[in-house]
Amino acid sequence: MAFAQDQVESEELAPAKDPRNDNKVAVFSGIDKITGRIITFDVYIDETVQFGALQVTPRVCYSRDETQKPKTTTFVEVDEITLDRKIRRIFTGWMFADSPGLNAVDHAVYDVWLKDCRMESEVPPPT
Repeated sequence: MAFAQDQVESEELAPAKDPRNDNKVAVFSGIDKITGRIITFDVYIDETVQFGALQVTPRVCYSRDETQKPKTTTFVEVDEITLDRKIRRIFTGWMFADSPGLNAVDHAVYDVWLKDCRMESEVPPPT
């Protein structure tokens, strides 16, 4: 009986497994509202990619294992390069791939939303 009690106590003290994967690449889609062109682009964590007049910088990108309910999120900063070449922050926050309309960047000319998180990309990493 003591063995069973010890086992229960040790299971209670064991840290819970973190269900999220910390990925190296965030995958975004963007639309140019003037041309109607939609593109998908990969951005490495803590790197910046320019899409039109926007600069997109993901800070983290989390996903879950395939055995769990999908939940893909990123914390991202989006800056706009203005006509007078100044940089203005227009978005800082979480984006959710399963709810792209919830926290997508809705700019006058460009929209950007999260599609996925990945460990690797076909795009070579920045040097």
